Amino acid sequence: MRGQALIVLLSGIFMLIIAMGTRQSFGIFVPSMSMDLDVGRQVLGLALALQQLLWGVCQPVIGLFADRWGSVRIGIAGGIIYALGLFLTYVWADPVTVQFSLGIMIGIALSGTTYGTVLGAVGRMVPPEKRTQAFGICTAAGSFGMFAVVPGAQYLLDTMGWSGAFLVFSVLAALMIPLSFGLKTPLPPQGQGFGADLGPTIRTALTNRSYWLLNAGFFVCGFHVAFVAVHLPSYLRDNNMAGSVTAWALAMIGLFNIIGSYLFGQLGARFSQKYLLSMVYGARGIVIILFLALPLSPVTAIAFGGAMGFLWLSTVPLTSGLVARMFGVRYMAMLYGFVFMFHQIGAFLGAYGGGWAYDHLGSYDMIWYFSIALAVLAAVVHLPIAEKAVPLRGAVGQAA
Repeated sequence: MRGQALIVLLSGIFMLIIAMGTRQSFGIFVPSMSMDLDVGRQVLGLALALQQLLWGVCQPVIGLFADRWGSVRIGIAGGIIYALGLFLTYVWADPVTVQFSLGIMIGIALSGTTYGTVLGAVGRMVPPEKRTQAFGICTAAGSFGMFAVVPGAQYLLDTMGWSGAFLVFSVLAALMIPLSFGLKTPLPPQGQGFGADLGPTIRTALTNRSYWLLNAGFFVCGFHVAFVAVHLPSYLRDNNMAGSVTAWALAMIGLFNIIGSYLFGQLGARFSQKYLLSMVYGARGIVIILFLALPLSPVTAIAFGGAMGFLWLSTVPLTSGLVARMFGVRYMAMLYGFVFMFHQIGAFLGAYGGGWAYDHLGSYDMIWYFSIALAVLAAVVHLPIAEKAVPLRGAVGQAA
C-alpha cells in the first residue's frame, strides 16, 4: 500500500475508534441518567434515536460534500461538533437539552466522522480489488473502539458519574480534529464541482432494484444494532446482572466485531457478497432465538455479546463493497450515505421502539420477537441483488 494511502487508512482507523467507541458506550449511561434526570427510558431512548436518525439523514448530504471537497474539512467540522455536543451534555443536561446535545449535535457529528466520510476517502486511495478488505479493516477499527472504550465508560461511570464521563469523552472527541488532516485524498478532475455525471448517477441508483434491496437489508441492520446497543444494558440490569457483566457483554460485541468485520471483508473479496449478507442476517436471528430460549446468566449474556459482535458490523464491508461494485467510487460517500440513511432509520426505530416498549408494555419482549422476524426478512431480500456494475442512465459509460 502506498504511503499516502496508508496515512489515509490509519487516520480513518483512529477516527473510527474514537467516534464509534464513544457512541457505542452511550447505552451504559441510560439507567443512571434516567434516575438522575427523573425521566423514563423513553426520553433518553428518544435522544439516542434522534441521534441515529440525524446521523442517517445527514449522511448522504455530508457524503456528497466529502465527494466534492474532500474528507478533511468534513472530518474537522464533525470532530468539533462531536466534542461540543459531549461537552454540552456535561455542563447542561435536562430532558430537553439532552435531545439537542446528545441527539441532534452528536447525530450530525457522526455523519462527518464515521464510515461515510472515512470509507469514501479510503475507497479513493486503494485499488478496486483491495477495497472490500480495506473497508473490512476500517469497520474492524470501529469495532475495536467499542471493545476499548466501553469498559472505560463503565469505569468512568463508577468513579466519576455519567456527567464526568461526558467531560472526558469531549476531550477524546476533540482528537478527531487533527486526525482529519490525514484523510486528504486527490480529488478527480471534476472535484471542484459536482460533475455532469452526478444527476445520472443519482437517477441510476434510485431506479435500481438491487440498490433498494440493499437499503432494505441495511434498515434491518440498523434496527438490530441500535436496539441491542441502547437497551441491552437496561435489559441485563432489569434481570439483576451486575454492571460489569453489561460492560463485558458490550465489550465482547466490540471484540468479536473486529474478527467478524475483518473476516467478512476478506470473504467478500472472494465470494458472493449478497449471499454472505444473507448468511449474516439469518445467523443474527438464530443468535437472538438462542439468547431468549436459554436461561439468562452472566455466561449467556457475555456469549450473546460475542455472537452478536461477530455479526454486528460485518455487514458494512459487504454492503459498502456492493455499492462500490455497482456504482464505482466517484460518488461513493454519497451513495453509501443514502444506504446508511436507511440503516439509521432502522436504528431510530430500534432505539426509540425499545424505550417505548419498556415504558408501555413493561418489557422488551415484543422488540426481541420483531428483531427475529426482521432477520428473516433481511436474509431473503439480499438474494435477488445483482452483483455487477450498473450502466448510468442518461450518460455514456458505466460505473468504474
